[in-house]
Amino acid sequence: MTDDGPRVVGAERVLTVLRELAQRSNGASLDELSQAVGGSKPTIHRALASLRKMGFARQDERGSYLLGDEFIRLAFANHEERPEYLRIQPALQSLAHRFGETVHYAVLDGSSIVYRAKVDPAEGSVRLTSTIGGRNPVHSTACGKLLLSFALTSDDGVRAWARKAELVSRTPRTITDPDRFAAELAQIRKRGYATEAEENETGISCLAVPVWLGSPTLPSGAVSVSALTYRTSLDSLVNAVAEIQEIVGTPR
Repeated sequence: MTDDGPRVVGAERVLTVLRELAQRSNGASLDELSQAVGGSKPTIHRALASLRKMGFARQDERGSYLLGDEFIRLAFANHEERPEYLRIQPALQSLAHRFGETVHYAVLDGSSIVYRAKVDPAEGSVRLTSTIGGRNPVHSTACGKLLLSFALTSDDGVRAWARKAELVSRTPRTITDPDRFAAELAQIRKRGYATEAEENETGISCLAVPVWLGSPTLPSGAVSVSALTYRTSLDSLVNAVAEIQEIVGTPR
């Protein structure tokens, strides 16, 4: 057993210190880090020296230790290189578990949305027939309406798009009138999320929120909770919109 006790030894010691630094955006002193990870100050100091040598930690003018720029650079580079569906997957899994419904990640492609990722509810539950790579119309889906509301920011632009797209009725509830469609997208822009009340498929309602993985002005895609209405009402999803936004990481 080392002077650290059994909890922190060798490479684990260095990684534990690194993890603790990652949780302290304002930095931490040697005393604070020693107390937090349960190690002696000489041992934690040696771990910090190793991290500083690699550029994974730094010490500011106050003597506090912070994450180093090299570690942050590598973390962001790795994050940017990962396919977006992998980056959003943990949020999809959390939402599917929370609501017991199917969750999608979709992107805009012309007059359609394309599903890039999908997580079904727990085994034994009724599941939707949507598939990764599958498409649905923009105008009848929560994801589609949400993403189009960011792409077209004027009512005139939305009406022109709607006339050209020739909105087809998927169910009796599908919005097909260009003026109504423009008003719907204006409301979506104002509140920051979109709903779909059995507009694409009877018996299924959705709530969608934007996902920001790149541009600060246009979302990279949208996440929707697609619910069987007999099991989860649209009102219950709307009431939980703040929770959905928090899980996805959508600014409010």
